[in-house]
Amino acid sequence: MAQAEHIEINHSDVPIRLFESDFLEFFTHISPVVVAIIWVPVALYFLARTVITHEPGASWAYVPVAFVLGVFVWTFTEYTVHRFLFHYEPSTPEMQRIFFLFHGVHHAQPQCKTRLVMPPIVSIPMALIFFGLFYVVLVLLLGASAWLAPMFAGFIVGYLIYDLTHYATHHLPMRSGVLKYLKRYHMQHHYKTPDKRYGVSSPLWDIIFGTKPA
Repeated sequence: MAQAEHIEINHSDVPIRLFESDFLEFFTHISPVVVAIIWVPVALYFLARTVITHEPGASWAYVPVAFVLGVFVWTFTEYTVHRFLFHYEPSTPEMQRIFFLFHGVHHAQPQCKTRLVMPPIVSIPMALIFFGLFYVVLVLLLGASAWLAPMFAGFIVGYLIYDLTHYATHHLPMRSGVLKYLKRYHMQHHYKTPDKRYGVSSPLWDIIFGTKPA
Protein backbone atom coordinates (compact mmCIF):
# COMPACT_ATOMS: atom_id res chain seq x y z
CA MET A 1 0.00 0.00 0.00
CA ALA A 2 1.37 3.41 -0.91
CA GLN A 3 2.59 5.73 1.79
CA ALA A 4 0.10 8.42 0.77
CA GLU A 5 -2.86 6.14 1.37
CA HIS A 6 -2.59 6.49 5.14
CA ILE A 7 -1.88 10.24 5.29
CA GLU A 8 -4.76 12.37 6.53
CA ILE A 9 -5.53 15.10 3.99
CA ASN A 10 -5.42 18.68 5.27
CA HIS A 11 -7.19 21.36 3.19
CA SER A 12 -6.33 24.26 5.48
CA ASP A 13 -4.93 27.44 3.92
CA VAL A 14 -2.20 27.41 6.58
CA PRO A 15 0.78 25.33 5.37
CA ILE A 16 1.86 22.41 7.53
CA ARG A 17 5.00 23.49 9.36
CA LEU A 18 7.93 21.15 8.74
CA PHE A 19 10.71 22.77 10.79
CA GLU A 20 10.86 24.74 14.02
CA SER A 21 13.54 26.92 12.46
CA ASP A 22 12.14 29.78 10.37
CA PHE A 23 15.31 29.65 8.27
CA LEU A 24 14.83 26.00 7.31
CA GLU A 25 11.08 26.43 6.90
CA PHE A 26 11.70 29.21 4.36
CA PHE A 27 13.38 26.74 1.98
CA THR A 28 10.35 24.43 1.94
CA HIS A 29 8.24 27.02 0.10
CA ILE A 30 8.75 28.02 -3.52
CA SER A 31 6.90 29.78 -6.33
CA PRO A 32 6.75 28.32 -9.85
CA VAL A 33 8.19 31.64 -11.04
CA VAL A 34 11.43 30.79 -9.23
CA VAL A 35 11.57 27.46 -11.04
CA ALA A 36 11.31 29.24 -14.40
CA ILE A 37 13.89 31.87 -13.38
CA ILE A 38 16.42 29.17 -12.46
CA TRP A 39 15.88 26.54 -15.14
CA VAL A 40 14.93 28.43 -18.33
CA PRO A 41 18.41 30.02 -18.45
CA VAL A 42 19.99 26.60 -17.85
CA ALA A 43 18.11 25.10 -20.80
CA LEU A 44 19.05 28.11 -22.97
CA TYR A 45 22.69 27.77 -21.90
CA PHE A 46 22.88 24.17 -23.07
CA LEU A 47 21.14 25.06 -26.34
CA ALA A 48 23.66 27.89 -26.83
CA ARG A 49 26.51 25.47 -26.18
CA THR A 50 25.05 23.23 -28.87
CA VAL A 51 25.44 26.07 -31.37
CA ILE A 52 28.84 27.28 -30.15
CA THR A 53 30.48 23.84 -30.09
CA HIS A 54 28.91 22.62 -33.34
CA GLU A 55 31.51 21.34 -35.78
CA PRO A 56 31.63 23.46 -38.97
CA GLY A 57 30.13 21.59 -41.89
CA ALA A 58 28.58 18.91 -39.68
CA SER A 59 24.87 18.08 -39.95
CA TRP A 60 22.39 19.68 -37.54
CA ALA A 61 19.98 16.77 -37.83
CA TYR A 62 21.05 15.21 -34.54
CA VAL A 63 20.15 18.35 -32.52
CA PRO A 64 16.32 18.07 -32.54
CA VAL A 65 16.63 14.29 -32.16
CA ALA A 66 18.85 14.72 -29.09
CA PHE A 67 16.56 17.40 -27.65
CA VAL A 68 13.41 15.28 -28.02
CA LEU A 69 15.27 12.26 -26.64
CA GLY A 70 16.21 14.35 -23.59
CA VAL A 71 12.55 15.22 -23.00
CA PHE A 72 11.67 11.53 -23.39
CA VAL A 73 14.34 10.52 -20.86
CA TRP A 74 12.85 13.07 -18.45
CA THR A 75 9.39 11.47 -18.70
CA PHE A 76 10.91 8.14 -17.62
CA THR A 77 12.83 9.89 -14.82
CA GLU A 78 9.65 11.65 -13.66
CA TYR A 79 7.82 8.33 -13.41
CA THR A 80 10.58 6.36 -11.69
CA VAL A 81 11.47 9.09 -9.18
CA HIS A 82 7.79 9.65 -8.30
CA ARG A 83 6.99 5.96 -8.00
CA PHE A 84 10.11 4.49 -6.40
CA LEU A 85 11.65 7.41 -4.51
CA PHE A 86 8.82 9.74 -3.50
CA HIS A 87 6.46 6.84 -2.72
CA TYR A 88 9.06 4.64 -1.05
CA GLU A 89 7.80 3.01 2.15
CA PRO A 90 10.51 3.54 4.83
CA SER A 91 10.59 1.20 7.81
CA THR A 92 12.04 3.48 10.51
CA PRO A 93 10.53 6.65 12.05
CA GLU A 94 13.60 8.66 11.04
CA MET A 95 13.30 7.66 7.39
CA GLN A 96 9.53 8.17 7.48
CA ARG A 97 10.19 11.75 8.58
CA ILE A 98 12.64 12.31 5.71
CA PHE A 99 10.28 10.91 3.08
CA PHE A 100 7.41 12.95 4.50
CA LEU A 101 9.53 16.06 3.90
CA PHE A 102 10.24 14.88 0.34
CA HIS A 103 6.73 14.11 -0.82
CA GLY A 104 4.43 12.98 1.98
CA VAL A 105 3.64 16.56 2.95
CA HIS A 106 2.31 17.16 -0.57
CA HIS A 107 -0.15 14.29 -0.20
CA ALA A 108 -1.06 15.49 3.29
CA GLN A 109 -1.79 19.01 2.02
CA PRO A 110 -2.14 18.74 -1.77
CA GLN A 111 -3.49 22.26 -2.35
CA CYS A 112 -0.66 24.11 -0.58
CA LYS A 113 0.43 26.29 -3.52
CA THR A 114 3.94 26.98 -2.18
CA ARG A 115 4.82 23.27 -2.09
CA LEU A 116 3.84 22.19 -5.60
CA VAL A 117 7.17 22.60 -7.39
CA MET A 118 10.55 21.20 -6.45
CA PRO A 119 12.64 23.52 -4.24
CA PRO A 120 16.13 24.38 -5.58
CA ILE A 121 17.73 22.75 -2.54
CA VAL A 122 16.49 19.44 -4.02
CA SER A 123 16.34 20.15 -7.76
CA ILE A 124 19.87 21.55 -8.15
CA PRO A 125 21.69 18.55 -6.59
CA MET A 126 19.47 16.19 -8.60
CA ALA A 127 20.26 18.08 -11.81
CA LEU A 128 23.99 17.78 -11.09
CA ILE A 129 23.64 14.05 -10.52
CA PHE A 130 21.73 13.56 -13.76
CA PHE A 131 24.19 15.72 -15.70
CA GLY A 132 26.94 13.44 -14.41
CA LEU A 133 25.00 10.39 -15.61
CA PHE A 134 24.45 11.98 -19.04
CA TYR A 135 28.18 12.77 -19.24
CA VAL A 136 29.23 9.24 -18.32
CA VAL A 137 26.86 7.61 -20.82
CA LEU A 138 27.12 10.03 -23.76
CA VAL A 139 30.73 11.19 -23.52
CA LEU A 140 32.68 8.44 -21.76
CA LEU A 141 30.77 5.33 -22.87
CA LEU A 142 29.34 6.28 -26.27
CA GLY A 143 31.78 8.98 -27.36
CA ALA A 144 28.85 11.17 -28.46
CA SER A 145 29.92 14.42 -26.81
CA ALA A 146 27.99 16.55 -29.33
CA TRP A 147 24.74 15.04 -28.04
CA LEU A 148 25.35 16.03 -24.42
CA ALA A 149 24.27 19.70 -24.55
CA PRO A 150 21.08 19.37 -26.67
CA MET A 151 19.97 16.23 -24.88
CA PHE A 152 20.45 17.74 -21.43
CA ALA A 153 18.63 20.88 -22.61
CA GLY A 154 15.68 18.66 -23.54
CA PHE A 155 15.91 16.95 -20.15
CA ILE A 156 15.70 20.32 -18.36
CA VAL A 157 12.78 21.45 -20.54
CA GLY A 158 11.02 18.17 -19.74
CA TYR A 159 11.52 18.89 -16.04
CA LEU A 160 10.12 22.41 -16.46
CA ILE A 161 7.05 21.06 -18.25
CA TYR A 162 6.54 18.55 -15.43
CA ASP A 163 6.91 21.03 -12.56
CA LEU A 164 4.72 23.70 -14.15
CA THR A 165 2.13 21.12 -15.21
CA HIS A 166 2.06 19.84 -11.64
CA TYR A 167 1.44 23.33 -10.31
CA ALA A 168 -1.28 23.90 -12.92
CA THR A 169 -3.12 20.67 -12.11
CA HIS A 170 -3.58 21.91 -8.55
CA HIS A 171 -4.25 25.60 -9.13
CA LEU A 172 -5.47 26.30 -12.65
CA PRO A 173 -8.92 25.43 -14.11
CA MET A 174 -7.65 23.30 -17.07
CA ARG A 175 -11.21 22.71 -18.32
CA SER A 176 -10.68 21.20 -21.77
CA GLY A 177 -8.66 18.83 -23.90
CA VAL A 178 -5.35 17.36 -22.81
CA LEU A 179 -5.03 19.80 -19.90
CA LYS A 180 -8.36 18.67 -18.44
CA TYR A 181 -7.26 15.05 -18.80
CA LEU A 182 -3.94 15.68 -17.01
CA LYS A 183 -5.63 17.56 -14.17
CA ARG A 184 -8.19 14.79 -13.64
CA TYR A 185 -5.49 12.12 -13.92
CA HIS A 186 -3.35 13.73 -11.23
CA MET A 187 -6.29 14.44 -8.92
CA GLN A 188 -7.18 10.74 -9.13
CA HIS A 189 -3.62 9.97 -8.02
CA HIS A 190 -4.16 12.12 -4.94
CA TYR A 191 -7.71 11.23 -3.98
CA LYS A 192 -8.41 7.82 -5.46
CA THR A 193 -5.29 5.80 -6.32
CA PRO A 194 -2.15 7.17 -4.62
CA ASP A 195 -0.39 3.89 -5.47
CA LYS A 196 -1.04 4.36 -9.22
CA ARG A 197 -1.03 7.14 -11.85
CA TYR A 198 2.52 8.33 -11.13
CA GLY A 199 2.89 10.25 -14.38
CA VAL A 200 2.13 13.97 -14.12
CA SER A 201 3.07 15.36 -17.52
CA SER A 202 2.13 12.11 -19.30
CA PRO A 203 0.51 8.74 -18.49
CA LEU A 204 2.91 6.97 -20.89
CA TRP A 205 4.97 5.05 -18.36
CA ASP A 206 1.91 4.21 -16.24
CA ILE A 207 0.54 2.49 -19.35
CA ILE A 208 3.84 0.68 -20.02
CA PHE A 209 4.34 -0.49 -16.43
CA GLY A 210 0.69 -1.24 -15.64
CA THR A 211 0.09 1.48 -13.03
CA LYS A 212 -2.69 3.14 -15.03
CA PRO A 213 -6.00 1.65 -13.88
CA ALA A 214 -8.34 0.39 -16.57
